[in-house]
Amino acid sequence: MGGDVRLGTHRWPEVTGRDGPLLLVPVGATEQHGPGLPVCTDTLVAVQVAETVARRRAAAGEDVLVAPAVSYGASGEHEDFPGTVSIGHDALRLLLVELGRSAGRWARGVVFVNGHGGNVPTVAGAVLTLREEGRAAAWTACAVEGGDAHAGATETSLLLVLAPALVRTDLLAPGETAPLPELMPRLRTAGVRAVSASGVLGDPTQASPEEGRRILERMVERIDGELAGLDVDERGRLASAPVAT
Repeated sequence: MGGDVRLGTHRWPEVTGRDGPLLLVPVGATEQHGPGLPVCTDTLVAVQVAETVARRRAAAGEDVLVAPAVSYGASGEHEDFPGTVSIGHDALRLLLVELGRSAGRWARGVVFVNGHGGNVPTVAGAVLTLREEGRAAAWTACAVEGGDAHAGATETSLLLVLAPALVRTDLLAPGETAPLPELMPRLRTAGVRAVSASGVLGDPTQASPEEGRRILERMVERIDGELAGLDVDERGRLASAPVAT
């Protein structure tokens, strides 16, 4: 398949392998990310992480391709902000299930690489449906332990590495910085705008490219290890490899 891991650039006879390629599907969202970050943030991160991991697996001799991203997700909590486009949980679940069924006809497995936290229950539910049908499917997440909730230092640091031209550093300002568990009841009932007028949950002024590179490397290393092991937990999520001691 050559060095390009993007499915969309290949012709059908090139999409081959002993048992078919493993297909990574980035799942993102189109939603507000405060005044300083673009609405494509979640999708951009999911794509970049999936492609970086796929290149690593390909260099290790595996047949891995990355599908075009699912760029719309379940973002109802952000719909009070212009620019957000949500398809909701029901539509997202149906899309992912049908995508998995179709790709499973030629891929040896499908792994959804999720970049938006609000998608998690639906991505997990779609994967469980596919697995109950006997299909090789799993999911993982572009998340780091200790990261802030939304459009704060974590995502801004990543964007300063992945797409610095899309970051309006002059518009970065702290939003609501209370811990997410404390905010969750109001977020669920009233949406993000009721908690943060800017849409920011965190402090993007603390972001840096150096931190972005560290965050990206941690995500890539973890997901690369998950794909090497291909162990799946009861939610259909790839299990992290145990840390050597």
